[in-house]
Amino acid sequence: MCTACTVNTDKAEAFAGQMLSVLNHGSIALMISVAHRTGLFDTMANLSHSTSAEIAEAARLNERYVREALGCFVTAGIVDYEPLSKTYRLPAEHAAYLTRAAGPNNFASPMQFFAVLGGVEDEIVRCFREGGGVPYERYARFHPVMAEESSQTVGSALTEHILPLVPGLVRDLERGVRLLDVGCGSGLTLCRLAELFPASHFTGYDLCEEAVERARATAEARGLTNIEFAERNAAAWDEEDAFDVITAFDAIHDQARPDLVLANIRRALKPGGTFLMQDIRASSHLENNLDHPVAPFIYAISCLHCMSVSLAQGGMGLGAAWGKELAVEMLEDAGFLGTEVHELEHDIQNYWYVSTK
Repeated sequence: MCTACTVNTDKAEAFAGQMLSVLNHGSIALMISVAHRTGLFDTMANLSHSTSAEIAEAARLNERYVREALGCFVTAGIVDYEPLSKTYRLPAEHAAYLTRAAGPNNFASPMQFFAVLGGVEDEIVRCFREGGGVPYERYARFHPVMAEESSQTVGSALTEHILPLVPGLVRDLERGVRLLDVGCGSGLTLCRLAELFPASHFTGYDLCEEAVERARATAEARGLTNIEFAERNAAAWDEEDAFDVITAFDAIHDQARPDLVLANIRRALKPGGTFLMQDIRASSHLENNLDHPVAPFIYAISCLHCMSVSLAQGGMGLGAAWGKELAVEMLEDAGFLGTEVHELEHDIQNYWYVSTK
């Protein structure tokens, strides 16, 4: 502590209270992740006031663990509790933001990222001291968690909000086009498109072999014949005038060389083709993100994953908050004729960029 500094006691005490809140909320976030993975909230949403034994039986879980978790959720104000009957209830107003039925409003799903990212803390600490990064394959469960998150933010809004951002795109997909998804991950969004538009052909590229195998398995399980997946390094890939539409859902900023990827995407588009890019809704300038409702989360997940996986490949390490200003500049540098930036009312975390070759 700086002995030469005058300490504002009120400010210090307020900050101590803030840190106490962080300690509690961090604990709550991890427990919410567990409740989501075990289906505890989904079960409780369909129950009235119930004992821990009744809840555990309905959820097919161990009662002792359920009871301890409920202690966390009651003291956090998430679950209601009746001391006389020792019964618990998840209010409908809370279930609307904590269950799989909540769709894109489900806050429980992204809570899983804290456990995933915590698993590489030792390696991130090493990176702070030595530089470099942590490669994709060291993030256990990252792909299934990311696939679930993408299903909520992209899959649920695909036909109503996202595809209409490109005039005439739905009509073209119905008639039949070639669409490529760069950084397709586990392929859930692309498989959904293949189901909706059987006259079109869909291709997914991803750097990660595990993700590609998961995508192929999903397509095969759904009996899709108008779709294919391949392992590709988008920075070293070379195709020309091959696709009518190319998409990238939350995939560009953590590439090793996003500048080369964007240039390759433009090259692979047919003349007049469209590039639809989803990326983080943020400014390239920290001072413009001070009032962003999830700015700390964006910078944290960037430091612990997005930036690090890029640096692990010797990349630029732009990070999740590379921002709209830099994104538009890089799209222009890649040769796109014009870019429109859209915001969706229900989506506080993403911008949607529409660029034309």
